[in-house]
Amino acid sequence: MVRRKWFDMGFLTFGLLVQVVTYAITLRLSPSSLSLLSLISGCFGVCSVCLASQGNILTFFFGFAQVATYTYLCVTQRFYAEIAINAYYFATMIYGVFEWKKRLKSEASGGLTVTPRALSVRTIVVMAVATLVGSGLVGWGLAAWTDDTQPYLDAFTTIPALVAQVLMILVYREHWFLWLAVDILSVALWLRAGDYCMVAQYTFWCANCLYGLRRWKSLTP
Repeated sequence: MVRRKWFDMGFLTFGLLVQVVTYAITLRLSPSSLSLLSLISGCFGVCSVCLASQGNILTFFFGFAQVATYTYLCVTQRFYAEIAINAYYFATMIYGVFEWKKRLKSEASGGLTVTPRALSVRTIVVMAVATLVGSGLVGWGLAAWTDDTQPYLDAFTTIPALVAQVLMILVYREHWFLWLAVDILSVALWLRAGDYCMVAQYTFWCANCLYGLRRWKSLTP
């Protein structure tokens, strides 16, 4: 238990250091008025996802702050689907606080963690097919009717995230698989946009998804 606690703290510290180092390099190579906001948003995001992987309800506190700052960055890039989904995140996180409170349990260390659930294989297959089809349709719509700069990447980082957020709020551990796919595509999205603080954030989030999946499996009854 003590070893795991130290690992959690070290993993969080590493994520924050990645953000700071990336910010310093980006600022030196390509100064931008948005660089500092990217750093702030990235640090909030690191705290939020690390706490989520631990099953800690404080994930929502940092999540609200990350959503607010990240949404502004998306506005500057005209990522319309990302803007819409962050409004959705904000609303669902309010509900998530109450849903997680109902599934908290005490740990031997004195802390509180959430108790996850697992989906059936059939539900996972149906969900995966519907998510892929929905993402393709949204990407086509964004390409046809908006000036979105990356319509299909925007769509494929948005629709799976909608589903993942619902699963996370309802405390199903399979949401980590969807978040991993979203984070990998988000690395490509922000790499093409040239925002390396966001690239660093999502790269770290990929690693956190793997840890979160392992941790939530151990928490599932």
